[in-house]
Amino acid sequence: MITSTSAVSNVPPSVNASAAPTNNPPSSAPSVRNANSSAPGGNLTFKRKLHSAFNEPADTKMSSMGYTSQRRINDNYDVVGFISSGTYGRVYKARNKTGRGSHPVLSRNSGNPIEAFAIKKFKPDKEGELQYTGISQSAIREMALCTELSHENVISLVEIILESKCIFMVFEYAEHDLLQIIHWHTQHPRTPIPAPTLRSIMYQLLEGLLYLHRNWVMHRDLKPANIMVTSAGVVKIGDLGLARLFYKPLQALFGGDKVVVTIWYRAPELLLGSRHYTPAIDTWAVGCIFAELLSLRPIFKGEEAKQDSKKTVPFQRNQMGKIAEVLGIPRKESWPLLQAMPEYPQLQTLAAGNPAVQRPIGLDKWWDNLTRNSQYSAANMPAPHRDGLDMLKALLEYDPLKRLSAEHALQHPYFLHDESNLPAAPPKNCFEGVEHKYPPRKVSSEDNDIRTGSLPGTKRSGLPDDSFLRPSKRVKEI
Repeated sequence: MITSTSAVSNVPPSVNASAAPTNNPPSSAPSVRNANSSAPGGNLTFKRKLHSAFNEPADTKMSSMGYTSQRRINDNYDVVGFISSGTYGRVYKARNKTGRGSHPVLSRNSGNPIEAFAIKKFKPDKEGELQYTGISQSAIREMALCTELSHENVISLVEIILESKCIFMVFEYAEHDLLQIIHWHTQHPRTPIPAPTLRSIMYQLLEGLLYLHRNWVMHRDLKPANIMVTSAGVVKIGDLGLARLFYKPLQALFGGDKVVVTIWYRAPELLLGSRHYTPAIDTWAVGCIFAELLSLRPIFKGEEAKQDSKKTVPFQRNQMGKIAEVLGIPRKESWPLLQAMPEYPQLQTLAAGNPAVQRPIGLDKWWDNLTRNSQYSAANMPAPHRDGLDMLKALLEYDPLKRLSAEHALQHPYFLHDESNLPAAPPKNCFEGVEHKYPPRKVSSEDNDIRTGSLPGTKRSGLPDDSFLRPSKRVKEI
């Protein structure tokens, strides 16, 4: 098993994004603070909130979090339409109400007026029941974290509005996400994402992730659909619904939590049943996202084995096999703690009947196939520099203790020069120099239960849950 020392060794654990890292975890819950905050003992109120949100039962009264019901969502926002729905609720696009007495809402990060908003409406704790039963603990965690986190590359919370039977989180709106951008490149016709755009996206993503890790937050569900991009080319990590603090590195993985990380982006230590995890699960997911941005398809596209009636977590054989087809079967010689993993004996059976596992392609050949035989030359685009391969290998390292951290990834040579090997920092705007324009996010005006006041999760006519569909299958654009 991973020890408490090793569990945090790959992350600089300072609570201020600019502070020098230390080597020891805090003795109690850290205060997650604004990137510009410098008072080491500040924000005791939030610390109490955070303890409450993470350690108390899910039926803790919302009044203890400091939220009131004095404002109503329809008093402040004009809802444009429905975007998508997921496990915990539904998301809508909205604009600030105009008229006498109205005033612009300013971004906490940039100070600029916010033109559009994404409103997340939570489902009640018992989905589908007519009687309202409360707010889920995961929702309280997300609210507690988003209230305090503030960084250019993390989606910004504007406010939380509590109504009689609903709770709303209002965020800055982002026109795009990485899944939408990947899909666009597969359709018009299939063209690679320009190398400068890719470098900028990865750099900004890692900047946001470093901020989270330095503030003792693991995201635990990084995937293209959860990485937003504004029309100004700013990348923002979104959806902190599964995020957790890691000041308790030995807390069991399944202690009150569902299995974390969408299957295609799940780190091998999780697939092998480790009940203790580190921020390295996030950097593995970043490596998977990097590969998907390069190839326009998931690099490890496995099928998830579902839990049985006893709610036991099965070994994800198919997903582990997909990883082994590229990287080979992990070996204890290069991953000393491998034998301590509960599912370690299962590795011996992966190669049986699977020639691809017996002869893995390897990342070198995967990269060469991508850059030499791809459409970069057809599109008259320079291929990504080979330093990108080195960074990808380091992000997709089997051993989480050797895996590249967000801090060290930002210092990688991949970000120090352009595709012509000339010194160049990644563009701050990931769309800089891009000739085409990505279409805006699709929104439907036909299904709006904010206006009707119904609870998400209660039975109603309208659109199905489309949160897991590719953008082309989502609702029409307005």
